[in-house]
Amino acid sequence: MKNKLLIFIAIIVLVLTAPSCHFTLNGASTTGLKTIYVGYFENDAPYVEATLSQDFTEALKARIRSTTSLSIVRTEEGADASMTGSITGYSIAPVSISATSNNAAPIAGASALTITVQVKYVNNVDKKLNYEQSFSESQNFTGDIASQETKIVPVITQAITEDIFNKAFANW
Repeated sequence: MKNKLLIFIAIIVLVLTAPSCHFTLNGASTTGLKTIYVGYFENDAPYVEATLSQDFTEALKARIRSTTSLSIVRTEEGADASMTGSITGYSIAPVSISATSNNAAPIAGASALTITVQVKYVNNVDKKLNYEQSFSESQNFTGDIASQETKIVPVITQAITEDIFNKAFANW
């Protein structure tokens, strides 16, 4: 009987204190932050894909909007945090070579598209969380890039924005 009473008291205490606890399921911590500025990520890569800057910038903003309560502001001035940077790499390289017949030159059996983004994150509330880092992701494909690009670029963009978000807010 004494054990049941202790369990009952523990449950009551837990129920009464749980609403005052704060936790997030996505692991993101935006403690002290209310606003963030996300700058336009210019495409400074040697090869420029026409819509990548706009698509990447909007994907990063969408990631922040969907998993935090931060308001995205239009100017860096007065923002609690800021994220700026540029796309520094967009390259295609063979990852496997296929031999051909009749002494013809070998051809790429598969290729990889790699996108690299340089990011500067400034947290004006907690300076220890500031970082400047390059993020890079690749995706393998077969065939020509023109037919694969519309499928591959969003996958790479999502992976990079996830890495950037985790570095800034989940400290991973």
